[in-house]
Formats: sequence, C-alpha cells, structure tokens
Amino acid sequence: MRVLGHRGASRDFPENTIEAFLEASRQGADGVELDVMRCRTGELVVCHDEWLDRLAAEHLEVAATRWSRLRRVDVGSPLGFAPARLPLLDEVFDALPSSMVVNVELKCITVDDRGLSMAVGERLVDRGLNARVFVSSFNPLCLVRLARAFPSLRRGLLIDPDKAWAPQAWGWLPVTAKTSVHPYWRQCTPKRVARWKALGLEVATWTVDEPAEARTLQAMGVDWLITNRPGVVRAGLTG
Repeated sequence: MRVLGHRGASRDFPENTIEAFLEASRQGADGVELDVMRCRTGELVVCHDEWLDRLAAEHLEVAATRWSRLRRVDVGSPLGFAPARLPLLDEVFDALPSSMVVNVELKCITVDDRGLSMAVGERLVDRGLNARVFVSSFNPLCLVRLARAFPSLRRGLLIDPDKAWAPQAWGWLPVTAKTSVHPYWRQCTPKRVARWKALGLEVATWTVDEPAEARTLQAMGVDWLITNRPGVVRAGLTG
C-alpha cells in the first residue's frame, strides 16, 4: 500500500505549501495529493479553497485575483504555523524529489472550468510527467475534457459522499477514470474494492489519519491512502 500526503503533511505544516510537500517526503510518503485552480491571470495555483478567508484571513477569491497579489498572501500564520506562501504547480514539481508521485486534483465545481483542465494537461504532458502523475476531480466534465485532449494522462474520479452514489460510482466512472477511483474511506467495502479492481482500477481513498483504519483498508486491497499524517500512517502500516 502506498501513502500520499493530503495537501502534503498538512497536520504539521500549512496545507498545499512547499513546506508541507517536502515534509511529506521526509516522513516517508510515496507522494502527495494537491489541489490546483487558475487565478485571474491564468497561473496554475496550488490551493484548495476558492476564497482565502480560512487560509489567509483575507476575503480574496483565487479566480478573481492576480498572481502578483496571491503570491504575497500568508497562508501559514492564520492556521497557526509560520508564514507560508501559495505555490504554483510548476514550483511543486521543481521542489519535490523526482521519485515522488503527485495526485493533482482539479478544483472546479462549475460546467465551465475556465481552461483549467486543458492548462493542467498541457503542463503535465509538456513536462513529461505522465508516469509520475495522476489527475483526479469531483467534476466529471473536467476529466472528460482531459481524456479527449490528453488521453495518455492517468485519471481518477473522486466520489463525493454527499451526492448520490450510483451515478458517480458506476455511471460517470467508466467514461472518466482511466486508472483509479477515489472514494471517501468510509465508502470502501471489500465488495466495492474488489469490483473496482476487477475493472482494472486502483483505489485511492481519503482522508485516513488513523493507523487502525489504514490497516483495515489495506486488508481490503486499497492501493493508495491519502492522509494528513503520512509518517504516522506509514509507521502504523509497517510497525
């Protein structure tokens, strides 16, 4: 079983920052999961929230703000950490060891993704990251766009536990997911995991922070655990 740091080692460093991603590597994670969206000037910004009230105590919408402004925002102090900055997607790949796998989540809840899927796909292909990266999203339309334009990229559908199960898990899945399915960990059962794996899909579940839960999912055959505590989970799986 492989371990991905959820937004990096986000229990120990500010989420989705270079510091959190490097800490995940130090803690023995096989890779990291991150979120990406476009800002007003088109850059691919690594950030989970559309608005920065929680992360930065500033009422800024990422999509409506220029990168020249976003790059100055402190997303560490409001969360109780040292000051930290939002990175660009390229900066994360430049900072991480080349052995680290990266799960890039496309953050978009609307039909029009403002070019996000195309921009991310083009960047990943241009950098030759096909074997190192898999892209996921709750938005199936983003994954359909990615499949049409960049069929070589690995794709996985995120399943929203607050939405109807069947349309996501069995309706959208065949037309969006190339390599993986990403359910919330409580949605995993031995029967479901076995069915997904029979379809040739890897199972990447989130967000698992307790070793006991991790071991249960490992016994089911889950392939990837996404966790805020990669070091603790890794030790719990191997100890």
